[in-house]
Amino acid sequence: MGRPGRAGAALAISIARDVDLSPSLSTEAYSRQVARVLYGAVVGLALVVGLESHPPPAGVMVGTLLATALAVGAAEFYGEFIGRELRSRRLGLEWGTVRGILAGVGATMVGAGFPAVFFVLAALDVLSVPSAFDVAKWSGLGLIMGYGFLAGRVAGGTRRAAFLHAVIVGAIGGLLIAVKSLLH
Repeated sequence: MGRPGRAGAALAISIARDVDLSPSLSTEAYSRQVARVLYGAVVGLALVVGLESHPPPAGVMVGTLLATALAVGAAEFYGEFIGRELRSRRLGLEWGTVRGILAGVGATMVGAGFPAVFFVLAALDVLSVPSAFDVAKWSGLGLIMGYGFLAGRVAGGTRRAAFLHAVIVGAIGGLLIAVKSLLH
């Protein structure tokens, strides 16, 4: 039957071959989702980097990250809802529009709450709290760069151009990490 790792790698390669990264995928909805995950990921990374020098317990970090994701999502929902009401010059929105807003808000919340996974592992004693901070910080940077690369490819760029795009957007996260390390 083979080793499980090989099966997982084969599945990932198969999926990667089937993923269409052509410009036809760059619909407005898709681009908003990518942008919102990136935005949320930067928020989550900023929180992790900001709390690293005086780390709270793992459970507190999970709660803080999830509460932050919820607050950012609620603010984004309210802002988008009000903005659309103002543009349409009428109160209330159709359910389809609200559903679209919620999908975008969900993407932001996933990006912002992503680091909580590592603190759940720390709460379960799979990782130490300092390790959870390290993994959350660097995987957050990886997430930002990965979505930057994906955005570059979906926009029709070559792999080289998409890589440059990833490096540029990754500089935001890298700057957060560098500034924080210089201050402590």
